[in-house]
Amino acid sequence: MQLAARVNRISISPTAAVLAAAEKLRAQGVDLADFGPGEPDFPTPEHIQRAAIRAMQEGRTKYTPTGGIGPLRDAICKWHAAQFGSSYTVPECVVTVGGKHALFNAFCSLLEKGDEVLIPAPYWVTYPDIVLFTGATPVTVMTDPSDGFRLRADMVARAITPRTKMLIVNSPSNPSGAVIPDDEFEKIYEVCRAKNVWVLTDECYSHFVYGKGKPYSLASVPGSKPNIIVAGSLSKTFAMTGWRIGYALAPEPLISAMVKLQSQSTSNPTSIAQYAALEALTGPMDSVAAMLAEYARRGDRIVSGLRAIPGVTCVEPGGAFYAFPSVAAHLGNGVADTTALAKVLLEKQHLVCVPGDAFGTPGYIRLSYATSIDRIEEGLRRLEKFFAMAEAAR
Repeated sequence: MQLAARVNRISISPTAAVLAAAEKLRAQGVDLADFGPGEPDFPTPEHIQRAAIRAMQEGRTKYTPTGGIGPLRDAICKWHAAQFGSSYTVPECVVTVGGKHALFNAFCSLLEKGDEVLIPAPYWVTYPDIVLFTGATPVTVMTDPSDGFRLRADMVARAITPRTKMLIVNSPSNPSGAVIPDDEFEKIYEVCRAKNVWVLTDECYSHFVYGKGKPYSLASVPGSKPNIIVAGSLSKTFAMTGWRIGYALAPEPLISAMVKLQSQSTSNPTSIAQYAALEALTGPMDSVAAMLAEYARRGDRIVSGLRAIPGVTCVEPGGAFYAFPSVAAHLGNGVADTTALAKVLLEKQHLVCVPGDAFGTPGYIRLSYATSIDRIEEGLRRLEKFFAMAEAAR
């Protein structure tokens, strides 16, 4: 079958492939130490669930405007202003079918063949593929593990060429947990503004920042609106992954283009989920603080446990809920890379992880600690056992 070139340019999401393989074993009753899922293990808060039920009971099950219901778009703008100090209005906001959809619509509305997009590594697996889908070229900008994988303005300045159209920044980062300091983020923005390069800031994990760090948005910088795109999601912040509600904030002409594209693809996000999202953004946020505290506790445990395994090093995550250890010292002896390692770990130890190769960083694996302390302890035991056996066999 002759498929379109745009489809042949991309691959199935590596995280989706890992989860599918794990699901086959789970269906067979296998006890998995599952560090694969990039989603909260907490339930959606009750008041949000009740809002969805109420929406169904009130008959709010019809089509809505393509870009989302007016009250939700207004609530997104007001919530973002209250949380981050931005100043967006309803025409500068679109509601999407999850945060990934916001990225897809923005890329497809702006990028074309010949454009280059700077993507700091380690990166979320989907960024390069959507860029390739548009015909543009992804350009990897390697960050330094000794600096906590933080992107720096000088790295961006060196990578920009006359073809650079956009920089993607994800802070806190999936997979590394890196958090760019606020002042450095502004320097990055200034470098891009001077070269007329868009900055797309993916704020999916914005509220999961540890220690003294606070949620931050580049949209708080005065005058930044013409040069940035904010991609956001309710999935992580409100434990609403399956509800599929995201949003984009950007200049009105770009939002209009994204709505036009959405009108010919998905149409509106699910009506019921939109009313649940409205409740999430206008109701209490106690659950966010509770999740953050628990993630901090789990993060401390998994990082200390990983560092106790000979040959494994791990950068302290500043946010999100992922550990991203280097296991390069354990490669070889028939295990060429972390893609092969992840497969062997699943087969031999029934441990689920995502290979760092998928994130543009060979020698690393991603472990989600959006799971219980008990399962973290079990996973650490399995990892230590596997590496000890592998070393003994060398």
